[in-house]
Amino acid sequence: MVSQVQPKLIIHGGAGSSLHGKGGLEAVRRSLHTVIEEVYSLLLCGATASEAVVHGCQMLEDNPRFNAGTGSVLQSDGQIRMSASLMDGALGRFSGVINISRVKNPIELAQFLQNSPDRVLSDFGSAELAREMQIPSYNALTDLRLQEWIQERQDNFKSAMAGVVAEPELIETSNAGRGTIGVVALDASGRLAAGTSTGGKGFERIGRVSDSAMPAGNYATSDAGVSCTGIGEDIIDECLAPRIVVRVTDGMSLKEAMQRSFGEAHQNQRDLGAIALDVSGAIAWGKTSEILLAAYHDGEKMGDTLEWNDSELIGYC
Repeated sequence: MVSQVQPKLIIHGGAGSSLHGKGGLEAVRRSLHTVIEEVYSLLLCGATASEAVVHGCQMLEDNPRFNAGTGSVLQSDGQIRMSASLMDGALGRFSGVINISRVKNPIELAQFLQNSPDRVLSDFGSAELAREMQIPSYNALTDLRLQEWIQERQDNFKSAMAGVVAEPELIETSNAGRGTIGVVALDASGRLAAGTSTGGKGFERIGRVSDSAMPAGNYATSDAGVSCTGIGEDIIDECLAPRIVVRVTDGMSLKEAMQRSFGEAHQNQRDLGAIALDVSGAIAWGKTSEILLAAYHDGEKMGDTLEWNDSELIGYC
């Protein structure tokens, strides 16, 4: 019989440079804590890590405040293309979809592909899978994202990327952050899983592929799980998620693995963030950006990183 452990949970809604005032901060906090409360309750009721991760990703995808699912940013041609992946650490299995359009929850397709012989599908394959699954067509566009794209089009797409949080006061500064959502869970049986979903960085070249549908940005084993956010190209260059997980597997504590990995990322002038859990229940987060939109449940209480702005590269509990 598998001994029961205390479930742990951490989620993120992106990383960036500003939340533009207390109103924005409190609104994001409510959004994140609502997800933590519901998903942690599922874990306490016996949900597996993968089930909890998928549910948490769905909730974050459904919140237009974040750049995933509803509220995804528009690419340079004015279209929404989303990517998502799921990794079940107990099975050592990765699955994902790349640049899919007109579905509500890309993480659902990633979940379906866990049991498929072909586990990562690009745009055409993802669209065909959605048809096979009889997923209704869905328009993820919001008025705020459309305004953002129109303003940026007038400026000839000079911004490197769109904002991480869709709020009216942020439309004026579309470089507010880097948008992804992610969930990492440890269930009562000691299993780990990680999921990540994104609308992309916004205004990008058609066909650009996000780290969110790669192991570089989303990775889990029986030892640890990591979901990343930030500039996808920087995450890919660091191969951040597996770098952290492999270090834990090789004997480092999660805190040491995060410290080493974020020290290297900082030295390499990367712009990124990550959330992590290990099988012992340790929770960690890190960033080289100014803001990390993350929240967690340590088994006793909820906490978040929204006002974490000290000089440390990582946090830990």
